[in-house]
Amino acid sequence: MISSNLPALQVVIPLLAAPLCIILHNRVLAWLLTVLVTLSSLGISCALLNRVLIEDSITYAMGGWIAPWGIEYYIDKLTTYMLLIINAIAVLVSIGARESIENEVASDRIYLFYTTFLLNLTGLVGVIITGDAFNLFVFIEIASLSSYAIISLGKNKYSLYASLKYLIFGTIGASFILISVGLLYAVTGTLNIADISQQLVHAENTSTITTAFVFFIIGVGIKAAIFPLHLWLPDSYTYSPSIVSAFLAGTTTKVFIYVLVRFIYSLYGYEYSFYIESFNYLLMFAACGAILYGSFQAIKQDSIKRLLAYSSISQIGYMILGLALITELGLAASLINIFNHAFIKTGLFLAVAVIIYYYKTDSIENISGMAKSSPFTFILFLISGLSIIGVPLTSGFISKWYLIKASIDAGYWFFVLIIVFSSVLAIIYIGRIIESAYFKPERKSTYMCDESRGIPYLLFISLCIFTFVNIYFGIETTLNVDIAMKISNDLMSR
Repeated sequence: MISSNLPALQVVIPLLAAPLCIILHNRVLAWLLTVLVTLSSLGISCALLNRVLIEDSITYAMGGWIAPWGIEYYIDKLTTYMLLIINAIAVLVSIGARESIENEVASDRIYLFYTTFLLNLTGLVGVIITGDAFNLFVFIEIASLSSYAIISLGKNKYSLYASLKYLIFGTIGASFILISVGLLYAVTGTLNIADISQQLVHAENTSTITTAFVFFIIGVGIKAAIFPLHLWLPDSYTYSPSIVSAFLAGTTTKVFIYVLVRFIYSLYGYEYSFYIESFNYLLMFAACGAILYGSFQAIKQDSIKRLLAYSSISQIGYMILGLALITELGLAASLINIFNHAFIKTGLFLAVAVIIYYYKTDSIENISGMAKSSPFTFILFLISGLSIIGVPLTSGFISKWYLIKASIDAGYWFFVLIIVFSSVLAIIYIGRIIESAYFKPERKSTYMCDESRGIPYLLFISLCIFTFVNIYFGIETTLNVDIAMKISNDLMSR
């Protein structure tokens, strides 16, 4: 009975647990509940993976109402791939959240953090698993509204400003998505994504279909922070609590790139998206712009969190570039980037959370010489930083390697130069942090480490696991690369 309802439980469990955190009204109990819920969500996604490996795909009708009359959940290899990424990050972030959140969120609002965290998780897994276009919009809004709330919980005086800015851009993006869904329904008469795809083949109103395509791309582009629609991201990552930055950086933009992939390959079909509308050239421009703009902006920042935010914009460019190549290897490179960058960037933000826990600052200038007093923290940061650069034996190298191979195979040598050049720029902005922490004299500050506060063990455990994943998938690439290649082959052969 339970095994047959796993797709529903993937969404229902965190959804029901969220208001329970409010009822408990206790930060410790809310934290324990959140950890248990994220562990159960990860377990469910693993069970779904086992079923997909046997059955190839799973179709689940909510409430027994068969599509197109009811809401359908659809699970395939790509779905389980994303579910595992999101749920694994949710588990590790929730474990380390207790110490970091108590440091950066007012004590009387901590239980609200766990409530919004679970709602955000609900929205993200719902976006991944749903096979209904309007239900997709609903889950996007659940994820977005909870993101606005969770960002605003920070003690930083600019947290509310960042939340409001994200709200404005997010609302615009959601409006474009909703209009697109409405136009598709007007043409096809259905909201089921599989049905829409079949109906579009025989639809005659091509102008409406094209308009829906454009509106959806703009809406998802805003949500995924694709250049030049990225304006909400730097402030959101900078001024939110560090654990929130870590979770958003590892999940939100990745999920919306997944939505873009699913939209192109499962709804419209890549022949229409790329060849008829020449969409790939627009994606190439956005990707190259993101890679260069994000890297140059990162160099200029003094705040480590803001630096990492602009670095994320650059990394999103890598994911989009692979998609724009319109090859099986290019799509696989994008999926590999989604996997690796999710864990790399979450690990980097967790390292920043430890730094802020000890020193109350993320300024590059103010961490001068601090590697001497916190060597372990900065070693872990250094490893993830080297991965962003693309140093061999790290997962970041694997990501860039497959993207370079895909670019060469597609005949775009210019992109190889951009990737290499951006890696040089990454050396500069990551190097600035390392130089300050390791090679500059220790700065006497009001916020020097107070050892009486103790070590944030749970946060360190999470950080160590992320670092281990970063190294492991830089050496043993079989698992994520093979899965990405199989998914790419399946999507391109449809």
